[in-house]
Amino acid sequence: MNVEDLLGNQEDQQNGPQDSPLISLKKDIEFYKDTLQEVATEIRVEGISAYPIFIAHQHEVSLWEMILDRNELGTSWTIQASTYEEFAEKGIIQANKKDTFLQNYKSADDFICLFVVVPEGANFVYFPY
Repeated sequence: MNVEDLLGNQEDQQNGPQDSPLISLKKDIEFYKDTLQEVATEIRVEGISAYPIFIAHQHEVSLWEMILDRNELGTSWTIQASTYEEFAEKGIIQANKKDTFLQNYKSADDFICLFVVVPEGANFVYFPY
């Protein structure tokens, strides 16, 4: 899934145009992407995981390692680093979904794997470097 897939139709039938928080995420990811690529490469080269995952959120999340703090950087989204293995260990990716997740995981050389947390829920999104 790409960021554009989650942006969807920006028109609400009753309230007119709505700004998706994912529009600001796309802007922040453009700003962050060199750092994210560097961290993803480190995770893989150091043998931590072949499947880096970055968590994007706009509120406090106490799990994972913070790498880009929106409050310090004046951006809208905080980014934390994790891995497939940590997601599986914590039960976020269930054991019976492992094969599906790994088959759909896009190349970490070419894409940022984001786990986007918004008030409506959370989902994986892939964003090209």
